[in-house]
Amino acid sequence: MNDKLKVLVKLDLDCGEAEVAAQGHVTAKSIQALYVVVKRANHLKEGLHLVVDVSHARVEPAAMEQLQACSESHHLPESIDPLQSECNISVLAPTDLAPARPGTHPAPRARSRAMSLAA
Repeated sequence: MNDKLKVLVKLDLDCGEAEVAAQGHVTAKSIQALYVVVKRANHLKEGLHLVVDVSHARVEPAAMEQLQACSESHHLPESIDPLQSECNISVLAPTDLAPARPGTHPAPRARSRAMSLAA
């Protein structure tokens, strides 16, 4: 697996959902870039449900804990979003990580009628 972080955003405005899919290596450092993409996606439409799919990535435990905390609090870290906008996040964890908290799901879901956006 490649260590470089690759992120793809799939958006379905009709259903009010966006998927931010990450591949590569998600570390406590690289997760900051992922948060920036999630923040941009979150501001596309009010009330958007965001699915952060890291099921095809290698995720360090510290990074997974941060994602789960964001899912529980419905906010991105203050350093990324100082205004603390509401952010409805669900996390799709890698299959080798058991879902430890609500809002974390072990398997990826398919998205139809999705449009890819440049991050």
